Amino acid sequence: MVFGSGLPQSFNPHKYDMIVVGAGFAGSVCARRIAEGLGIHVAVLERRGHVAGNAYDCVNEAGIRVHVFGPHVYHTKSQRVDSFLSRFTEWTDYRHRVLADVHGVLMPVPFNRQSLQLAFGPARAERLFDKLVATFGKDVTVPILELRDTNDPDLAEVADYVFENIFYHYSVKQWGKTPDELDPVVLDRVPILIGECDLYYPEARFQGLPCDGYTAMFERMLHHDLIDVFCDVDARDLISFEETRTLFANEPYGGEIIYTGPLDELFGFEFGVLPYRSLELGVETLDQDRFQPVGTINYTVSEAFTRITEFKILTEQDVPGKTTIMREYSRPWSPSSGQIPYYAVIDRESRALYDRYLERVRELTNFHPVGRLAEYRYYDMDAVTESALELSDEIIALHA
Repeated sequence: MVFGSGLPQSFNPHKYDMIVVGAGFAGSVCARRIAEGLGIHVAVLERRGHVAGNAYDCVNEAGIRVHVFGPHVYHTKSQRVDSFLSRFTEWTDYRHRVLADVHGVLMPVPFNRQSLQLAFGPARAERLFDKLVATFGKDVTVPILELRDTNDPDLAEVADYVFENIFYHYSVKQWGKTPDELDPVVLDRVPILIGECDLYYPEARFQGLPCDGYTAMFERMLHHDLIDVFCDVDARDLISFEETRTLFANEPYGGEIIYTGPLDELFGFEFGVLPYRSLELGVETLDQDRFQPVGTINYTVSEAFTRITEFKILTEQDVPGKTTIMREYSRPWSPSSGQIPYYAVIDRESRALYDRYLERVRELTNFHPVGRLAEYRYYDMDAVTESALELSDEIIALHA
């Protein structure tokens, strides 16, 4: 394995049977899986100066492991995803809990039985809970849109409360749009839980954080005799297209290319710019043992920021007298902003625009877009991993 900064003058793309653009989840999973599955030499080109993408973490001056680009909590229901990633790390037993600050009252998210009691008072909450159980069953999750569509006035009142106090203002802050303007998949991600469980990911069989961090997990994943990693390399300067051929450094490239960046950027925004939201992250280390009762508190009806995460709770570190928190401010994104495109703003227009870019690469047999940016998806880490494993299966089957 080679791990370098920049491409050496001696770099020969034809030495590699595959070039992977991006060393985040999608690119790293594909690189490892295909290097092992086909026994071919793979070059990984990463624009940043480190691997792990937005999951990159490091230990700060206070000795607390911080997720530099925002908090990442691993969770999945997929045995395959967990088995693959667990080859490169052991996991903590951390279980993520989130509270919403609703006019100063902290209530669990997803909205559960305890949340009902805090919102409606114990007696009325129990009557509402019984009706929810009778309508949907117990210990199940119900998307907010489904609850809003019921004809029962009591359940409609619950839906209206949750929609107004948990989702509406938070969505406006997060997306710069009202919930009705967003793809329904956004609201489906945060359901109501008809039960006692106060976990943020109640249905995820596997949960935790890498014991020694995400960066170490990625470094192990990419540590292979057939994988060379080059950081500080911008693939936009190297990849181009000529009819149905892919060019690397202006020469035809006959190997496979896995691309994990934005497609519109690769084509110079020829058809227009795909919309994203970005984040401004305010990090502060405080001289106290603990700042808040759980790892993350969402500010759903107040404050300019969307949430505060306390990393020492996530990492379960024992660092007396110090704690590090991160406030997240959602911001609009543009190519000239210098910010990171975090969340695809998916609606009918943006889907149609993405499809135009996808059509440009559809006939290229050796070019494979995969991942959150290249597929223009609102992906969690496990979904990105699963998509990369599925693409790897296809490429391995094609060349085996």
